[in-house]
Amino acid sequence: MKKRLYLILIVLFASFSGVMAQVKVSGTITDPDGVSIPGVSVVQKGTTNGTVTDADGKYAISVSSASAVLQFSFVGMTPVSEAINGRTVINVKMVSESVGINEVVVTALGIQRDKKTLTYASQQVSGAELLKASNNNFMDALSGKASGVNIETSNSGPGGSTKAILRGNKSLTGLSEPLYVIDGVPMVNNKGGQPGSYGGTDGGDGLSQINPADIESLNILKGANASILYGSQGANGVVLITTKKGKSEKTTVTVNSSTTFESVSGLPDFQYSYGADGADYSWSMTKGNYQKDYIKNFFHTGVNATNSVSISGGNDKTTVYFSYSNTSATGIMPTNTYQKNNFSFNQSTKLLDNKVTISSNVMFSNEVSRNRPGAGYYNNPLTGLYLFARERDFASYKANYAIFNAARNMNVMNWYSTEEKQNNPYWILHEDPQLATTNRVIANVKLSWDIAKHLKFDVRGNVDYAAKLNDNRFAAGGNSVSVSPNGTWNYSKYTDESLYTDGILSYNNKFGDISLNAILGASYQHNIFNDGMSVANGTTPLMYPNFFSFANMPYNVIFNNTINRTIKQGAFANAQVGYKEMLFLDLSLRNDWASTLALTGNQSYLYPAVGLSAILSQMVKMPESISFAKVRASSSRTANEVPFNVVNPENSIGGAGTPSAIGGISRNSQVPFTNLKPEVINSQELGTEWRFLKGRVGLEFTYYSDVSTNQFLTLSAPSGSGYTSYYVNAGKITNKGFELTIDASPVKTSDFSWKTSVNLSQNKNKIVTLIASNPNYIVYSNNNDEGFTSEIKTGGSFNDVYIFKFARNAAGQIILNSKGVPTAATTQTKVGNVNPDFLLGWNNTLEYKNFFLSMLINAKFGGVAFSKTEAFLDSYGVSKRTGAIRDAGSTMPINAVDANGNAVTSISPVVYYGAVGDRNRIMEPYIFSRTNVRLGQLVFGYNFDVKKYNLPIKEASFSLVGRNLFFFYKKAPYDPEQAMSTNNSQQSNEVFSVPSTRTYGFSLKVTF
Repeated sequence: MKKRLYLILIVLFASFSGVMAQVKVSGTITDPDGVSIPGVSVVQKGTTNGTVTDADGKYAISVSSASAVLQFSFVGMTPVSEAINGRTVINVKMVSESVGINEVVVTALGIQRDKKTLTYASQQVSGAELLKASNNNFMDALSGKASGVNIETSNSGPGGSTKAILRGNKSLTGLSEPLYVIDGVPMVNNKGGQPGSYGGTDGGDGLSQINPADIESLNILKGANASILYGSQGANGVVLITTKKGKSEKTTVTVNSSTTFESVSGLPDFQYSYGADGADYSWSMTKGNYQKDYIKNFFHTGVNATNSVSISGGNDKTTVYFSYSNTSATGIMPTNTYQKNNFSFNQSTKLLDNKVTISSNVMFSNEVSRNRPGAGYYNNPLTGLYLFARERDFASYKANYAIFNAARNMNVMNWYSTEEKQNNPYWILHEDPQLATTNRVIANVKLSWDIAKHLKFDVRGNVDYAAKLNDNRFAAGGNSVSVSPNGTWNYSKYTDESLYTDGILSYNNKFGDISLNAILGASYQHNIFNDGMSVANGTTPLMYPNFFSFANMPYNVIFNNTINRTIKQGAFANAQVGYKEMLFLDLSLRNDWASTLALTGNQSYLYPAVGLSAILSQMVKMPESISFAKVRASSSRTANEVPFNVVNPENSIGGAGTPSAIGGISRNSQVPFTNLKPEVINSQELGTEWRFLKGRVGLEFTYYSDVSTNQFLTLSAPSGSGYTSYYVNAGKITNKGFELTIDASPVKTSDFSWKTSVNLSQNKNKIVTLIASNPNYIVYSNNNDEGFTSEIKTGGSFNDVYIFKFARNAAGQIILNSKGVPTAATTQTKVGNVNPDFLLGWNNTLEYKNFFLSMLINAKFGGVAFSKTEAFLDSYGVSKRTGAIRDAGSTMPINAVDANGNAVTSISPVVYYGAVGDRNRIMEPYIFSRTNVRLGQLVFGYNFDVKKYNLPIKEASFSLVGRNLFFFYKKAPYDPEQAMSTNNSQQSNEVFSVPSTRTYGFSLKVTF
C-alpha cells in the first residue's frame, strides 16, 4: 500500500514539475521586407504572461510548457499564433492586415464566392452578432445591422411575426417580402392572420420556428440581380441562412443560457381625476380622487428564458452537429405564455477517396402559444382597461369578472357597459382561451460528387412540413355584439408542405489570366398549403353554450377547406468569367414554368441578368492609403407569377345551407384571366466598394432602380356578364434609392479595440401609373370605417395615408355646424406616407482586455404614424390632455367660425373631442411623425480567462443585455416600429395594441 502511495506521489510530483518547468523562447519579429517591428505584443495563449518586442524587434519570454502557444499581435498586422513544439528560437514575419478584402460569402443556391468578385450588393451578418442581445427572432436582431432592410416586429410577444422589406414594395397584391433560404434551399415563411381595427391576433410566421443559435451567418441579397437564380421567388431579394456544421478533428460543446425581462415602456398618458357620472364616457366636470394604478398594475413583467446546447465534432471523414434549444416565456399580458423546443442534427460524410460527400440536416421545432395578445376593438382586454369609467371600482370587476346568471344557469361577464368595444379585461383573459401550436420539420439531404478536378455535381432534396392548429374560444355571456349568445369558436387545423429538389453541375478552372466559375442546373418545387379545414360561427349561436365541438355547430355555418397547390419547375445557368483577378463578368439565365399560370400560354417565362465588376486597385497603382477599390454594375429582369387560384378560380363547396340541405356550392364570380402575363421587375444597380488604411476603414455604396410592370389589377365586370370582377395586366411602380455602409476600426491595440459601422439607406417608391384609361383608379388596402384609408393611385406611393381633416375657411379657421360642432372636409386629404424616408443603424463594439461592450442605435426618419387609441381616449375623456383641459376650465380654445361666419374662440371639450375622437371621425389630431431614434441594443460583458483556473472549459463569457431601452427622440405617443400588424394595410396604425416594451437581462455562454 505504501509503495503504491509513493508511486502516486512520484507521478504527481513529476507532473507538477513538468507543469512548473519554465521554457525560455526568444526571436525577432519583422515585416515582409525584413524590417524589424518594435512594440509587437507577445503573449502565451490562455494566460496573462506576455512581453513586447524592443526597438530591434527582439523579444524573450519564459513560458510554462514546451507545448505552449505564443500569440503575436500588432496594429495593422495580421495576428500570428505559433506553437512552440520544443523550439527555443521563433522568428516571425508579420504581414499587413487587409480587413474585409478577401472575405468569402455564400450566394444564391449556397454557392460560395469571393466577395470582391460580386457584381451586386450583398451584406453578411454573423450568427454571433444576431445572438448578442438574446433576440428570439433572428430578423428582429438584424434590424439596423444591414443597410436597406426595413424591419417591423409584431408587438404580440414571443413567436410573433416580422415584416422585412428590401428596397421597397414592388407588388400591389403580394407582401413584397424577401425569400428566406436555409443552406441553399428555400424555406416556407407563410404568415398567419393579422389583427385589424376590429380585432384579431397575430398568427405568427415561419421565421419564429428557426433557432437563432443554429445560424452561422446571414447574407442578404438585396436585389433581384443577386437572387435571380431563385427565380420569381427571389424577385424581392433573398435572406440566406447558413447553419452551423461540425468541424473535423475538433469536438466542441457549447452551452448558451439567457434570461431576459420585458416591461412596459410606453403606456398612453391617462387622467384619473374625472369620472363618468354613471355613464360610459368619463366627461364629468367635477374632479374626484379615483384609483390610479390599476392600468399600470394590469401588466406583468414578462420573463423569457432560453437555454440551448450544441455538440459538434468529427474527423477527416465525418463531421456531426447536434443542438437542442428550449424557450419558455411569459408575456406582459396576464395568461400569455409561449413554449418552443428546437432540435437540429446535421452530418457530412466523405466517401470514395473523398470524391463523394453525403450530407443531411434535420431541424424540428415545436411551438405552443397561449393567449397571444391581439389588437383592435373587439374581444380585446385593453379597450375595457383603458376606457374604464374612472369613478368605478376596478378592483371589484377584477375580483368578480364573472357572475352567476340563474336564468341561464351559468356564469356571464360582469361589466357595467354594453358597448360593442368594451369587455371586462379579466373575463377575456380567463374565459376566452386562445391556443396556437406548430410542429415543423425541415429536412434535407445532399450528395456532392467531385467528378473531375474542376467538375462537380450536387443534387439535393428538401421537405419543409408544418402542422398548425389554432383554437380560439369565446365564452357565452360575453359581449353580445362580437360573441354569440352561446359562445364563439374559431378553429383551424391544417398542414403546409413544400417539396424541393435541384441538381447543379459546377465547373471551376483557370486558363492563364482567365478564370471561369460556371453552373448549370434545374429545380422542382411542389407546395401544398392550407391542407385542412377551418370553421368560425361568429355571432351565429352554437347549439349549446360553451360546448366547442363540430357536433355543436349550427347548420348554416361554413366549414372551409381551400387547399393551395402550386408547382414550379426551373432551369438555370450562371457563369462568372474573371480576367487577371481584376475584371469579372457575371451572366445568369433562368426559365421557370409555374402552375399558377397554366391555361394562359405564359406559364413559361425567361429572365436574364448581367453584371460587371472591376477591381480598380488591381488595375492601377493606388496611393498607399487605399487598400482596395472596386466598381460594379448589374442589370436583371425577373418575372413574378400570380398566386394560386387567380387565372381560373374554382367554385367552392360550403354554402350557407338550410336545415334540410346543409352545404352547397359558391360559384366563382371572377372572369377567368386566361390572357394573364407574369408581373415583370426590371432592376439596375450601380455600386462601389473601397477600403482604406490597410482595410481598417471601408465604404460600400449602391444605387438601384427597380421598375415593376404588369401588375394584375381588379375591375368591376360589365353588367349582365354573369361575373362581378375581372383582372387586367397594367401599372408601373418604381423604387429608387441608395444603400451606404461605412465601417472602421479606429482603435486597435493589444488591450483595446473599437469597431464601428454605419448603415444608411433611402428608398423612394412611386406609383407611375395604374390603368392609363382610368386615371382615377384606386387600390384601397382598407376603408374609411377604420378612420383612415391607405390608397394606391397614380402619382402616389405605396401606403399613402388619407384622412378627413377639419373643414376650414380661407383664413384657416375651423367651420362649426349649426350646433357648434366642428365639421369635416368634404374630401379626404393625403397626410403622408407610412414608410420612412431614411433608415439608419450605428453599431459599435468596444473591447478592453476581457471586457466588451456592444451598442446599436437605430433610427428611422420621416413617415407618418396613426393612433386610433389616442382618438378613443380623447373621445371617452380618459386621456391626460382631456383632464388637463378640465383642470384649466370648462372650455378649451379654438380658432373657428360658426355656421354664420362669426368667430368662435372657445368650445366645450366634450363637443370638440366628440367630433374628432372615436372610430372614424376627424382624425387630423392623431397623425404623428414616425421619426424615432432609439438605443436599440446594449450589451456589456466579460470573457473569463478560464485557462488560468485549469478548468475543462475552452471559453466562457457573461453579458448583460438590453433592447429598446430608451428613445433619444420620438414624437408619436407609441412605438411605431413595434407593429400592431405586419401585413400591408395596417402599417404604423395603432388600435388598442399592446404597449411598447423594453427588454433587459443577462446571457451566459460556455464552450467545452
